[in-house]
Amino acid sequence: MQPSRRTALAVLLAGLLVLAAFVLQSVLSTVVFAITVAYVLYPFREMVSEYGYSGRIAAGAATAAGFLGVVALALPLAYVLYRRRLDLLVFLEAIPERIVVDLGAFVYVLETAPVFQTAQSALRSLAISLAGAAPVIALKSVVFVILVYGLLLKPNAPRVAALRLCPSEYHDVLFALHRRTASTLRAIYVLQGATAVATFALALVTFAALGYDSPFALAVVAGVLQFVPVLGPSVVIVTLAVVDVVAGNAFRAMIVLVVGLILVGFVPDAVIRSRLAGGATDLPVSVYFVGFVGGLLTLGAVGFVVGPLVVALLAETVRLLSENGIATQQRLPGIGTDPDPTVDGTPSETDDESAP
Repeated sequence: MQPSRRTALAVLLAGLLVLAAFVLQSVLSTVVFAITVAYVLYPFREMVSEYGYSGRIAAGAATAAGFLGVVALALPLAYVLYRRRLDLLVFLEAIPERIVVDLGAFVYVLETAPVFQTAQSALRSLAISLAGAAPVIALKSVVFVILVYGLLLKPNAPRVAALRLCPSEYHDVLFALHRRTASTLRAIYVLQGATAVATFALALVTFAALGYDSPFALAVVAGVLQFVPVLGPSVVIVTLAVVDVVAGNAFRAMIVLVVGLILVGFVPDAVIRSRLAGGATDLPVSVYFVGFVGGLLTLGAVGFVVGPLVVALLAETVRLLSENGIATQQRLPGIGTDPDPTVDGTPSETDDESAP
């Protein structure tokens, strides 16, 4: 490809990317999340292909695995809420109009009527918002599934475009950024899963020690909520404290707030995640948390992935600069692995976009 034509196409691509980001800003976070998930699912797609299945079947199997993984996260929470729905109704009906909290020398009286009115208004507004957003959520889910499937079906398409637009002397930069992207994304999702498992274990021990009914179910909910940024398992702790206050057990409510928020809400993120983050993402713990927290505050839920990824790519670029941009010359891989090399970076006959 002639340099002038390559430059013109690169400029055109950059302009169209900016235009697409503006036009598709409502689904931009969905697109970004789908790309990160495709990176993580690519090894599974390749494993299916190695058994002799076609690219379409392999992409469909990987997409289904990702979808079932999301369902598996939401299913325990939905099951617990469904099984405990009658207990929740009985609890709400048993709440008196006035709750007296006796802490020895201090006695507090809590009027529940204003709290109930505020809660009812909030729940009503939430229900209306969810009902109105249901079609949008459904459409975004469809976009997510289709995009993940498309990326896994033709994983070489971005590679071919990048090779043709980027001069061969800069291919090593693309190789390095790609490798860092793939390793960081997989580490982030594995790290999140490990933190959720640790949250479940700590919650199970804490709730059993404090004498709560169904500690296993409560621990499952706490572990699943670890995937919800910011609030996470703290919702379970606060809810249990409220239940204890209503039941007149103010002492256990205070214990679960202090011990639960520390062991279940704080330790998994601040201690376990930080210990695993350095080795998993190949980033200093402080740098990882800057990306994690900054991504959450700036981009919302998808920021827990994008934030550390951006920081990791920045660190990789700094590394390349410190090494004078010298890296091992090799082929820019597809979404997940390194394909067969070529001499000059020009796609070969096997580089058709439909190649697995």
